[in-house]
Amino acid sequence: QAQLVESGGGLAQTGGSLRLSCAPSGGTLYINTMGWFRQTPGEQREFVAAISWRGVGTHYADAVRGRFTISGDSSKNAVYLEMNSLKPGDTAVYYCAGKRGYSVADYGIYDYWGQGTQVIVSS
Repeated sequence: QAQLVESGGGLAQTGGSLRLSCAPSGGTLYINTMGWFRQTPGEQREFVAAISWRGVGTHYADAVRGRFTISGDSSKNAVYLEMNSLKPGDTAVYYCAGKRGYSVADYGIYDYWGQGTQVIVSS
């Protein structure tokens, strides 16, 4: 079956920028909403941002609002996360996710997940 695949993670300095990308590989997935989550060791996975191809457009976690921008291409089920003004607290593994549902504010249930891409922000 097709899988979501992330790319674009890496090292950045405080105040710098990174752009993450995600798209299905190996086939087509039935997706109406895509999101980004992040996780650090020993902690729960945290919602970052989501975008819906239909209905309400985008939603952001308070911790990243104003610094991160989510965008995408619905024809490809591709999603991007532009991360600006990075802080050491943004260091985490970032996961791409997709779901059949339309709600960008419903964080709990996603149908598809990527493997994750590491983001490290140094001082």
